Formats: sequence, structure tokens, C-alpha cells
Amino acid sequence: MATSHLPAGTRFSSDVPPRLDRLSWSPWHTKLVIALGITWMLDGLEVTLVGSVAAVLAERDTLGLSASEIGAAGTLYLAGAILGALVFGRLTDRFGRRRLFLVTLGLYVGATLLTAVSWSFASFAVFRALTGAGIGGEYSAVNSAIDELIPARLRGRIDLAVNGTFWLGAALGACMALWLLGARWMPHPLAWRSVFLLGAVLGTAVLFLRRHVPESPRWLLLHGRVDEADQVMSTIEKDVGKSLHRAAAPQAAPSPVELEATGSIKFLAIARVLLRKHARRTCLGLALMVAQAFAYNGVFFTYALVLGRLYGVPSARVAAYLLPFSIANLLGPWLLGGLFDVIGRRVMIAATYTISGLFIAVTGFAMFRGWLDATSQTLLWCGVFFVASAAASSAYLTVSELFPVEMRGMAIALFYAAGTALGGMGAPILFGVLLDRGDQTGLLEVYLLGAALMVLAGVLAAVLGVSAERRSLEELVDLEA
Repeated sequence: MATSHLPAGTRFSSDVPPRLDRLSWSPWHTKLVIALGITWMLDGLEVTLVGSVAAVLAERDTLGLSASEIGAAGTLYLAGAILGALVFGRLTDRFGRRRLFLVTLGLYVGATLLTAVSWSFASFAVFRALTGAGIGGEYSAVNSAIDELIPARLRGRIDLAVNGTFWLGAALGACMALWLLGARWMPHPLAWRSVFLLGAVLGTAVLFLRRHVPESPRWLLLHGRVDEADQVMSTIEKDVGKSLHRAAAPQAAPSPVELEATGSIKFLAIARVLLRKHARRTCLGLALMVAQAFAYNGVFFTYALVLGRLYGVPSARVAAYLLPFSIANLLGPWLLGGLFDVIGRRVMIAATYTISGLFIAVTGFAMFRGWLDATSQTLLWCGVFFVASAAASSAYLTVSELFPVEMRGMAIALFYAAGTALGGMGAPILFGVLLDRGDQTGLLEVYLLGAALMVLAGVLAAVLGVSAERRSLEELVDLEA
């Protein structure tokens, strides 16, 4: 019997999940992905802007930051993202995916505007932390909603493509920095502020793209709002039909699935799922997140400083090297993503992590031996991170699809927080300190550590991975392999 709001613990059946999974891909889905997935683009924009202007921020007529301070600002951005993910991750499971969109995006826009008027290291670091909180908060709601609205047969490639748009933002940020920092008509003290101002303008425009994004029907079902979930599902089906310019073809009613209204679950129940019921998945997700966070944050947050300190690249030209790096990272998930649905999660995750780890070690050794210049270093990183970008995106796919709907937002937040804290926060500071000291031996050792973590994660993926390709989220809850 369908009611407007079933109490927690009530079991019922619904055909909404299979109806979502059997939908044809349509312009409606494309608009959904753009409206939600743009979060990753904004994160890429933010990270690249700081990387591109890092050398400028070290100039005396700007903020006069040291390499260690720039690395520390990167770490505080990540700390803010961790806190934002944990707070808003809990809220998105409790109050819904849709309600959090405007709050987190508004926080991002406001903090980015404040970054543009920073006057010291302390103010710059605080505003970067607030910006990170907005982005971190977006991750849980956005990744949860995308997984819950995308048909199962396409979930892998779409997730990777969406996560890969981080690098579309990175490319955009590099172009913005290259244009503004290289402009003769705009002095550096004003140019770096304009870079962040444009980022806030872009974030504001995103607000208008989310007006028609629906609440996740799966979230509604798990909170006992069965009638509302069915109404939202019917609206989605009508919108998909309209976007395809044809009525949906008559189809046999799908077999309903058995569900239980859970409502908002407590932290003890979340811990029980993570540490007892799905301990293997927890170990896998943590390994994937830590490895990619260390490798990426270590290399990318300080690459502008590497170009300047080791290869003498002028600050105004740094973005020209970050642009091809960003494009290679963008193409990796877009071109390899389909294989995660066709060949399978376990094989592709293990392969991309292991291969990229080995290539990071080779590239780091070549840099240490002095065999590279700025151009060859960038070309090698492009090849390495073409593969590593798909690997990193698959980490987010893994932690977002392998845990129950009622705790998906919090699961994403916890893994993001743990991975970033253990693998990402220390890496920018460590790399920055080594660059300040001119210690290339230490730099090589850190690169090798990142490579080892990636290879270890690849091995664990081969052993603990779940064959989640083309399976519904409901089916994955109790699937062991």
C-alpha cells in the first residue's frame, strides 16, 4: 500500500529504480550532467588558478608568498573541502540531494569573491579554505544524484566523464591565467585578482543551470516518500520523452524491487556498514582515494613551482604548460571511460592505477637525472596523467556506487575526507618545502612514494574489486564480486 510518507523500517516494493535504469539516453540527461557535473569543473578551475598564479603570488608587489605558504594554502583548501564534505555529506543524506545545491554553490561563489580581495597570506588561506568547503560540500550531493539518476548500463562512463571535467575547468583556468597574467595592459597585482573574480562569475552562472534538476527518486524512496518518488519519476519520463521529441515507446512494466524505508541513519549504523558488512569495499575505496589524492595533489599543486624553480619558466608562461597537461587529463576519462562499462571495473581500475604508478616513477627518475626540460617534462606528465586521470575518476565512481543509497552522501564524504587527509593535505606542503630547499633527491623520493601508492592500489583493486558494471545500485548493495 502506497502512502505519502512511510515510517522507517517499512518494507515495500517499487518499480522506480528499474524505470530509471531503462531510460534511453536523452538531451535531458545531458542537461542534468552539465548542471551537476560542473562542480568538478569549478574545482579544477580553482586548483589551476592557484597553480597558475603561484609564481605571481610570490612576487613582492602581490602577496609575497613563499613556496611553503603557497603549499600550505593548497593544504588549507583541501582541509576546507574535507570539512565541507563531512558536514554537507551528512546533510545531503538527511535533507536530500537537491536542497544542498544552492547552499554549497553559494558558499563557493562568495568565498571565491573574497579570495580576489585577499590582502595577506592569512586572509588568502582562510578564503581558500572556505572555497574548498563549498566544493567539498558539492561533491557528496552531486555524485550521489548523478549515480542515482543515470541508467546503470552507462554509469561508469558517465561518472568518469563527469569527474574528468575537473580538467575542463583546469584548462579554462589555464587559459584565463595565460590571458590575464600575460596581458601588458593589466599589472600582476590586479591580474591575479581578476582571475579569481572571473571564477566567481562562472560559479554564479551555474546557479541558473540547476533550477529544473529534480530530487533523486531513489533518495525519496529510502525516506518513505513513495508517492512523491513516483510523481518525480513520471515527470522525468515525460521530460525525457519531450527532449527526444517523441513519446516514450510502450514498454512492459518492469519488475519492482523490494526496498525498505530507512530514513536518516545514525553514525553507528554507517560505521557498521563500512567496517563490518562491507569491510572489503571500505579497504578498496580508502586505498584508491589515498593513492590518487597523494599523486595528484603532490604533482599538480606544485607543478607551477617546479616549472619556475627547476626550469626557469616565467610566471606569465606557466599556464601555457598547464594547458596541455589539463587537456590530457580531460581526455583520459572521456576516452577510456567506456571501457569501465565494457571490460569491467576490476580490470580497468587495476590496470589504470598500476600503469600510471609505474609511469610516475619513470618520469620522476628522468627529472632527477636531468634528462628533461620544461617541454619534455610536460609531455611526459601528459602521457602519465592521461591514464592516471581515469584511475582517479574511478576512485570516486567506486565509493559512490558500492554503498547503500541511505548513506551514499556520507560515504562519499568520508572516503573523500580520509583520502584527502591521508594522501592529499601533506603532499603540497611536502613538495613546497622540498622546492624551497632545492632538494631534488627528496623530491624524487616523494614521487616514488606516490608511484608506490598507485601500484599498491592497483593490486588491491585486482583482489578486492567488485564487478559493478551494468548492475543497478540496488543489486550492488549485497553483491560481493
